[in-house]
Amino acid sequence: MEENELTTREKLKTYFETGKYPTQSQFAEFIDSLKFKEDVLTNKEVAIIANSLATIDNGYISYFVSGIGDQKFSVVVNSKDEDDQIITMGNTNSQQKRYFFGNAPYTIKGKDFPTEGLVGTEYYSLSYQTNYRYSISRLFGNNLPTIPDGFEFGMLEGDWLNLSISKLNFEQQLNIINTKIKFVNKTGVTIKYRVQSALWGDISRSEDTVTNHYDMSDDLSFFFNSDLRGVNQSIECKVFDEDNGSLLITGNLNAGENNENVWGGQIVGVRNVRIECNYSENVD
Repeated sequence: MEENELTTREKLKTYFETGKYPTQSQFAEFIDSLKFKEDVLTNKEVAIIANSLATIDNGYISYFVSGIGDQKFSVVVNSKDEDDQIITMGNTNSQQKRYFFGNAPYTIKGKDFPTEGLVGTEYYSLSYQTNYRYSISRLFGNNLPTIPDGFEFGMLEGDWLNLSISKLNFEQQLNIINTKIKFVNKTGVTIKYRVQSALWGDISRSEDTVTNHYDMSDDLSFFFNSDLRGVNQSIECKVFDEDNGSLLITGNLNAGENNENVWGGQIVGVRNVRIECNYSENVD
């Protein structure tokens, strides 16, 4: 028998047919054909499993973790038909992939994001994608809050979560600053907005919110989503300084299109914002 080649089930069964007396070597073949918890898979077995996974629809996490020393970070994966799955990530030399148990939809939550191992003005940086269109980022540790247990990465829009964690030194202490955002939708269609800053980003939402970005870069970029296929009027989303009523930027959503992650512009140093979306005056 070739190395790494296991006896088939059918042949093993013949050793134990009524009236037969299995030999020592046949018992050895039977035991060697079992797989125990502590056994390390052979290269051939790994290849077989990888090839079988490539043909199924299970989701997966693709992650890269660097410069974090001995720290390990964990997420919890929930699927519709399996118990929660914990995936623990440490330093990697290359992109790693771990498949999820069960079937979509998948929701991901943070479980254990320690803040030890930081000195001076170092911070941990987390960046992740639940879809292909944009990344969400957070800094944590040092004087900044950690990623709490139960932190919601969200429901995957596809079948994968792309995630990276690294340690960064900014040579200055960073602080959280807040901008209050009021959202007013005067149209009859669903519109979502998303706000992003340096190493900070939020999910797309359609309700009021308050940012918690960082003072190293007090700018906010705005993006808009709205499916206007079947709608014959374009939409303007205007961003105002709520304190003085001045118009800051305008995002344009085109009629007849599925507008995804549309750039609306950038503002700097504003603490109180109102987004007002309404149909454009001209009918397309």
